[in-house]
Amino acid sequence: MSNEDPDQTAPASRRPHFRRANQPKLPPDAALRQGLVTKLALQSLGKDEAIAYLNRDNAALGGRPLDLATASADGFRRVELDLAPAQGDRTGD
Repeated sequence: MSNEDPDQTAPASRRPHFRRANQPKLPPDAALRQGLVTKLALQSLGKDEAIAYLNRDNAALGGRPLDLATASADGFRRVELDLAPAQGDRTGD
């Protein structure tokens, strides 16, 4: 049995350890659409509802709104139009 204190281990490396993603990064246009649709949903629905809306399968849209909006400009527009009534409710229109 050792007299070493387990809390007194070697100092941590100064260089943080990052795991490389198994998937490629989003292209810039897809990342922009993802950010915009997230912002729009948060403004339209509030935090909890936006998270649920973006991540649940939507039969009317044919998939998860976040995936559709990120994948193409057309998908973004479809999700944007789907959120339009909620946006009007939040702004009092």
